[in-house]
Amino acid sequence: MAAPVHDPEEAVRRPLPMPVRALLWATGTLFVGIGILGIFLPLLPTTVFLLIAAACYARSSDRAYRWLMTNRLFGQYLRNYQEERGATMRSKVFTIAFLWIGIGATIYFISAPLWLAAVLGAIAIGVTIHLVRLKTIR
Repeated sequence: MAAPVHDPEEAVRRPLPMPVRALLWATGTLFVGIGILGIFLPLLPTTVFLLIAAACYARSSDRAYRWLMTNRLFGQYLRNYQEERGATMRSKVFTIAFLWIGIGATIYFISAPLWLAAVLGAIAIGVTIHLVRLKTIR
């Protein structure tokens, strides 16, 4: 008799043990917190941490995943990003403006050495290019 064919999607559908789900839930919650901090701290990315949190929640808690993806502050933003639809012009402008104001203030107030100012500037340029290249949702 032939061995059963392994279906990679079956492993995704199979429920995880409770300790693993609890660890994924806790990790997702940690990344939501870091993502929220990223809204206010210019060098901390928001999107990547919220996407990681969504992945953790998707495997551990339907309720937490639903909360994150329907959250009034960043649910629509996350859904648009995950579905590769892009970002609204308003969110692009707000994000780029806040990024440059935050990085400029950081360089000014900490009297950053030239090498640090260059690194921060390069990060700001890279993020700006990424955001500008995203599709614009009307």
